[in-house]
Amino acid sequence: MHHLARHCVACFLTRGDLFVHWERGRDVFERLLIDADWAINNGNWLWLSCSSFFYQYNRIYSPTSFGKKYDPNGDYIRHFLPVLKDMPRQYIYEPWSAPLSIQTKANCIIGKDYPKPVVLHDSASKECKRKMGEAYALSKELDGVVNEDDLKILRRKLDEGKEQETKAKRSRNTSGLA
Repeated sequence: MHHLARHCVACFLTRGDLFVHWERGRDVFERLLIDADWAINNGNWLWLSCSSFFYQYNRIYSPTSFGKKYDPNGDYIRHFLPVLKDMPRQYIYEPWSAPLSIQTKANCIIGKDYPKPVVLHDSASKECKRKMGEAYALSKELDGVVNEDDLKILRRKLDEGKEQETKAKRSRNTSGLA
């Protein structure tokens, strides 16, 4: 797996979209990569999750624009995801945006032959940035010395933010704005 693809995956899983702990991704890479190296794997996951070494958590790889920039024809995707091999170039990185007629012609119906997106990148990355900002602000406020009680307070604060976001979504859904 190319190192830039590894970066994109690590960012998506951790600080970019899903906010999953970096060790979960590290463990999968350790198990599945044929060139896995314990030190490099751990260092990369710490760095790319912004858990250590790298503090610019607001710089997030986009799962779609990243591929468009480095592989505009989608050759990598077509090779490793044959179900998308006939998807037109303009939809290869966002096949769910293709009209049904194009999905049918490409023999790839989203939700049947290929999954729907796990998250919406724009909203997920904003939420991750907010959470990372809260964590970095706490670390700065406490001069990097964070104890278990501080982490409990931060978790509670992040959970409250998530509850407020859920309530706002429900409100938009019931008012017909979503």
